[in-house]
Amino acid sequence: MKIGFIGVGAMAKAMIKGYINSGQVKASDIYVHAPHREKYQEFAKTTGINCSDSNQEVAASSDLVILATGPKQVVDALKDVRENLNGKILASIAWQISLERLEELTSYDLPIIRLIPNVNVEVNEGMLIYKANENLVDQMLADTVKNLELLGKMIEVPEDKFDVSGSLMGCTPAYAYLFADIFSRSAVNHGLDKQTATQLAAQAILGSMKMIEKSDKSPSDLIDDVCSPAGGTIKGLLALKKSGFEKAVIDCFDATQE
Repeated sequence: MKIGFIGVGAMAKAMIKGYINSGQVKASDIYVHAPHREKYQEFAKTTGINCSDSNQEVAASSDLVILATGPKQVVDALKDVRENLNGKILASIAWQISLERLEELTSYDLPIIRLIPNVNVEVNEGMLIYKANENLVDQMLADTVKNLELLGKMIEVPEDKFDVSGSLMGCTPAYAYLFADIFSRSAVNHGLDKQTATQLAAQAILGSMKMIEKSDKSPSDLIDDVCSPAGGTIKGLLALKKSGFEKAVIDCFDATQE
């Protein structure tokens, strides 16, 4: 499948790297275009992807056209390619642009899938929420989902839950990075070198997340499994609670919804 990107921002670049890292998509099968080619020309040269001369050329060259512009650029971008989307699948990662609006701007007969990915698609461990329109069904939908699963895990979510779901999986990587950074720096304060501390924290977090995904236990039950009576873990948990950690996390998530 040939894949085109209209817009070459940070998330598009992460997806492109993920596709190439998967070993299932050739760089030569990826086409991109955005204004100001000088901003992504070096990226294209390094990865080996194709720089197209226009949005229309991207659409004409691709089977899956990924709309990766900012919300303000969506109308103009789709006006450019509307006539070139026949026989294509449109995937949009543009924030807060509904399937209904995408159909209005293109065609009510066009297969469309709306996505919100997170940055972990770059290492093929992304989380992508999606909703497809009624034209993208059966084998075509299965094939599209399979292609996007090269980047990570796909979960279908109703459109009216996109904002809250997108905040949860889209913002969480930054908070995980912060937790790993603070915890590793705390270990450095107690004499461990930074590189080792970071590796230990990262692997511990990675393994813990896989336990949540694969275990039939709830996160709270898994916490109990780690805590020994009068042990260091329970003392640390109580210190977090005393410091207002739970409220801080809730306030943090609530702030993403404002």
